Amino acid sequence: MTAQAASGARKRRMQKGSIALAAMATLALPLSLSAQNSGFGFPPPAQFFPGNLVVSRSVYDNLASNVSVGEALPPDCPPSTDACVTAVNNGTYPFVFNNAPVDASFGITSRIFLDQMTPFGQRLNTLEVPNSLDRGITSTSNQMVTSFSSKSELALNLSLDGNYLTFMGYKAPVNTVDVSNSNTPLAPDPTNPVGQSFFRVVARLDQFGRFTFTETNAYSGNNGRAAILNNLDGKNLFYAAGNAGNGSNPQPLNVDLGAGAQLIDPSHKPENEQDPPLPSPLGSFSVTQLGDPADKIGKDDNFRGLTVYNNVVYLTKGSGSNGVNTVYFIDTTGSACPSGTGVPSPSAKLPTDPLSFVASTVTTDGLPSNMCILSGFPTLSNKAKGANPVNFPFGVWFANPTTLYVADEGDGSTSGVGTAFYTHAAAQTNAGLEKWVLDASSNTWKMAYVLTNGLGMGTPYTVRGYPTGLNAGSANSSNPDGLPWSPATDGLRNLTGRVNPDDTVTIWAITSTVSGGGDTGADPNKLVVITDKVRDTTAAEAANERFLTVQTAGFDEVLRGVSWTPGTRFTNIASGEFGR
Repeated sequence: MTAQAASGARKRRMQKGSIALAAMATLALPLSLSAQNSGFGFPPPAQFFPGNLVVSRSVYDNLASNVSVGEALPPDCPPSTDACVTAVNNGTYPFVFNNAPVDASFGITSRIFLDQMTPFGQRLNTLEVPNSLDRGITSTSNQMVTSFSSKSELALNLSLDGNYLTFMGYKAPVNTVDVSNSNTPLAPDPTNPVGQSFFRVVARLDQFGRFTFTETNAYSGNNGRAAILNNLDGKNLFYAAGNAGNGSNPQPLNVDLGAGAQLIDPSHKPENEQDPPLPSPLGSFSVTQLGDPADKIGKDDNFRGLTVYNNVVYLTKGSGSNGVNTVYFIDTTGSACPSGTGVPSPSAKLPTDPLSFVASTVTTDGLPSNMCILSGFPTLSNKAKGANPVNFPFGVWFANPTTLYVADEGDGSTSGVGTAFYTHAAAQTNAGLEKWVLDASSNTWKMAYVLTNGLGMGTPYTVRGYPTGLNAGSANSSNPDGLPWSPATDGLRNLTGRVNPDDTVTIWAITSTVSGGGDTGADPNKLVVITDKVRDTTAAEAANERFLTVQTAGFDEVLRGVSWTPGTRFTNIASGEFGR
């Protein structure tokens, strides 16, 4: 065994060994394990305990052999796409991600870990999602991976009854190249430079650590990013958010159908017995609702964040050159936004059926629009010039019906000479945690302020074992020696929160980064926390509020999502109001 392989094996044993500490760590928790003994007809010991947090973390399997210099990228690339290239770095972290500027589809599948921690940051245990590196896992076993360094993946969400945790990934072996831009089996696109096919997967996890996996043909050419299980009132369906398409325009029908907001029926069969159907779109938005010229079909629905609040499904768009980067909702009444913007109707019901469409017109006209931009949020097309009030929204969290927090991840720009991109990150006015308040008189949302104190926006930090100095792989005409390796916080992505008894909220969020690495999604990032007064509406009132760092990813690690543990009870899941 090589030194690298031995190190990887030791790391996997350490991750799994942490579960053995759970019995000691949970003595002070509210759920007793005294009656949960095997062999006496009792349920299995709980892995997760109400009132704790779960953080999704991915670890890259740091092997030079994962990629060879000169190998063809993307795998099985059709020469007709004119996107076939060769690798410039081997698989050693983080240099392997210098292949990303060469291969626009570059990524490598990696293991998923779920860290349970107290709200104060003490890690209690870690659950590893089944994957091909686990003993006894074969190609026919249930398994799931994420893509390192796809930064928009692995959001965590509670089911609407609070009993399950859900998230999305892929059915593929660990260390497979370019899966995140592959086709799905029933939605092939011959113009996609990635010539492989893999199902996307929705994972459902209960508090005892038991998984079920549902494969889907949605998000062909791109990635699923978030899923929420609607299991109230006899329902059993997933709402999902993501992006589709990695080829030419126009895209094939089944690629367009698998974009954006999706409805996915859960499966309880083993993965190797599943036969996933064609995608079922749940919602769609077109910039033509705003009077703008039509974009590439499906790309207006490049969604990232997902939440459900007061019977309404909300989504965000924060990337891509098409559409509008803003906050959306699905209108089930058909009357909330005749001009493309509005607020949900008080009589709105959760969607339970897929969107109706005429297949013969989808690739030319797109799907029918049943979504709206939340009134007061940006409506300026990404193709237009000018600054949006919210540039790059990601996660959203409601404190109450009139208070909404939006995580803005920043623009990720590394342009300029030398360390200029750090200065740029620090100067952004909207990146961080935005607080929005509903103006009752106009029924319009208005941004109150942006919280950034303590995030260290644009301030480079070091991670043990991570390179310092300049990354030669990022060299360009302005920086012939490359840009600095060190990451700096650029904003926030996924988040969750809790309403406290003293009219404050506490919010936990995952940071985004900017650096001279080949792909900033590979940068070790952070989990941070802040407390805000709900009644505050001005930056001056919130001037003393400050983020604290709860967890920092280590070498070859990234943090992706944060949620409450399955089994945690709330009066409203999205707002984090604890039930009584």
